[in-house]
Amino acid sequence: MSSPQFILFLITSLVVIVTPGQDMLLVMSRSLARGSSAGVVTAGGISAGLLGHTALAALGLGSLLMASATLFVVLKLVGAAYLVYLGVRLLRTRAATLELSDAGTASLAKLFAEGALSNLSNPKVTIFYLAFLPQFVPGDAEHPTLLIVLLGAAFSLLTFAVKGLVGYSSGALSAWLRARPTALTRVYRMSGAIMVGLGVKLAFERRP
Repeated sequence: MSSPQFILFLITSLVVIVTPGQDMLLVMSRSLARGSSAGVVTAGGISAGLLGHTALAALGLGSLLMASATLFVVLKLVGAAYLVYLGVRLLRTRAATLELSDAGTASLAKLFAEGALSNLSNPKVTIFYLAFLPQFVPGDAEHPTLLIVLLGAAFSLLTFAVKGLVGYSSGALSAWLRARPTALTRVYRMSGAIMVGLGVKLAFERRP
């Protein structure tokens, strides 16, 4: 992977990570209910869960990317369709509401485990990895499985950096978003446009 490709991967990953979703709301709810440390620990659990998705993606995609050109095209088209689907759903967002729940008196270790389980049990994350990571793996890569693992690990670290910061300062962020519902809607729509663009780009990519 060239430097420009990796930079594009980092930028795109950040756009995906900062888009509010199930994991972001979980981190914010834990932080508001138990304090910053609970939010940061939950973010750590979510990032650990992403490593599990990375392993699944690597085991499945490593062989597919080295297989026939037909399978390569099928995988690309399925991934492109899913990315466009996600983008369209985000573009159709009209309002967003933060629903915060009490974290009870669970230990930090349990909060970490809950964060990991919440992420691992979400099949949409696995499908997203199958659609997202191959875009940044050249068709002629010598070690596609290793590259997928490295990209997945980088995505996990970026996730912890962003969501850990959100967990630390979620009180102020939550108050800001709740006071400005249109701002969150705009974030969804901007992310949706980017996802649709990625899907179109993926659909027209060719295997060298």
